[in-house]
Amino acid sequence: MTRRTAVAAAAAAAVVTGASGKPVLLGGAPVRTAAFPSWPVWGSSDETALLQVLRSGKWFRGYGKVVDAFEGKFAAAMGSPYCLAVANGTSALMTALHGLDVQPGDEVIVPPYTFIATVNAVLSKAALPVFVDTDLRTFQMDATKVEAAITERTVAIVPAYIAGAPANLDKLLEISKRRKVKLLEDAAQAHLGEWRGKKLGTLGDAGTFSFQASKNLNAGEGGAVLSADRAFIERCHAYHTNSSPKRGTQPPANQGANLRLTEFQAALLLSQMERLETQAKTRDMNAAHLTKLLQEIPGITPVSLEEGCTRSAWHLYMFRYDAAEFAGLPREKFLKALAAEGVPCSSGYGPLNRQPFLETVLQGRGYQRLFSADRLRRWREQNHTPVNERVCAEGVWFTQTTLLAGREDMEQIAAAIGKIRAHAAELARLG
Repeated sequence: MTRRTAVAAAAAAAVVTGASGKPVLLGGAPVRTAAFPSWPVWGSSDETALLQVLRSGKWFRGYGKVVDAFEGKFAAAMGSPYCLAVANGTSALMTALHGLDVQPGDEVIVPPYTFIATVNAVLSKAALPVFVDTDLRTFQMDATKVEAAITERTVAIVPAYIAGAPANLDKLLEISKRRKVKLLEDAAQAHLGEWRGKKLGTLGDAGTFSFQASKNLNAGEGGAVLSADRAFIERCHAYHTNSSPKRGTQPPANQGANLRLTEFQAALLLSQMERLETQAKTRDMNAAHLTKLLQEIPGITPVSLEEGCTRSAWHLYMFRYDAAEFAGLPREKFLKALAAEGVPCSSGYGPLNRQPFLETVLQGRGYQRLFSADRLRRWREQNHTPVNERVCAEGVWFTQTTLLAGREDMEQIAAAIGKIRAHAAELARLG
C-alpha cells in the first residue's frame, strides 16, 4: 500500500466512524489549521501586463488593442466565432438581452437559484422574470418544467449555470428550437465547463460570462458575450458603446449604454488566462475525490451533474445536508462546527423568487401598465418553487479556492464532516 492509498484509507475510515477526536466546539482540536489557497493568484506576468497598458497611455478600448486581443483569445478558448468584452457579468446579460431584442412587456424564463444579476438584467428591460423550479439533484433549472412556463409573451429562456455546471441542455435546446424561444446561457460561473464536449456559453443563441473578483477567471470586474451570430454581436457592440457602431457596420436603430471593458482589465484577463486550464484541472481532480469521500457519509448528498455535462467549471462545490442524519443538528450549527474545524463554508443562495423587491417592482406603475392585473395575479400564483425551497434550506457550499488545495485537504474536509456527524447529538445540545 502506497502512502497516498494509506492516507485515503485512513480518511475514509475517519469519515465513516468519526474516529478523529471531538469537534472543536466540544473542546477538541481542529482537523486542519492551514489556510486554503488565497484568491486571486497573481505574479510578475500580471504586473507586466498592467504596466504595459499604463505606460502606453491608451487605457480606453477605443484607443488601445488589448481588449480586442482578449476578445480573440477568449473566443478561441471557448470555441466561439465572436466575443464581446463588457464591464461586468450583469452588463453582459443586459447587452445580450438587448441583442436578442427583449422588449418591455416580454417574459423571460429564469431560475430561482441564482445570483440576483440574472433577474436584475431581465428587469432592466422591463420584462417579466418567470421562475421555473430547481432540480434537486443538480441545483440547476429543472428543464422538464420549462415548457409549462412558456406563454405567448415568452421570448427567452435564461438558465444560470450555478457552480459551473449546466441544466439539461438537450432538453432546453429542443424546447428553444421547437417553441421558437431564444436560449441565453448565463455562464457567469462556468468558464471551461462543457456539454457533450462543447464549451458552455456556445450552445444557445448567446452566452454570457463574468470576470468578477470571485470568478475562476478574474479581473476584479468584467464580462463577455459569446455568439456565433455576427449580426447579434454587432448589435451588442453598438449597444455597449453608446450606440456607436463598429467600424464598417451599420448604425444601430435604437439606444445604447456605456458598458465597455477597459484596457487594464483586458490585460489582466489575458495574463490570468494562462493559469485557467491548469487551475481547472486541479479543481476537476479534487472535486472527483471529494465527491467519493462525501458519498460515504449518511446525510451528505453531493450535487450530481447532468449526463451530458462532460466538464464542470467547479466554481462552487455544493451538497445537500440532511439534519435528520446528524441527530437533528440544524444546518446553521453544522456550518459553524465545520468552520471551526478549519473548513470555510456557507449556506449558499436563498429563494430569489421570494425576495420582497420583486413585489415592489410588480406594484410599480411601469409593470402595472405593461402587464394586466390578471397576468400579475397568475404570476404570483405560479411563483411556487417547492424544490428550490428545499435546496435553499439544505444546501452547503465550498468556494472554488477550496478545490485548489491538495488531495489530502479534501480528505481533511471529509474527516471533519465525519467527526461532526459522530458527535452531532452533543453539538445539537449546545446553546
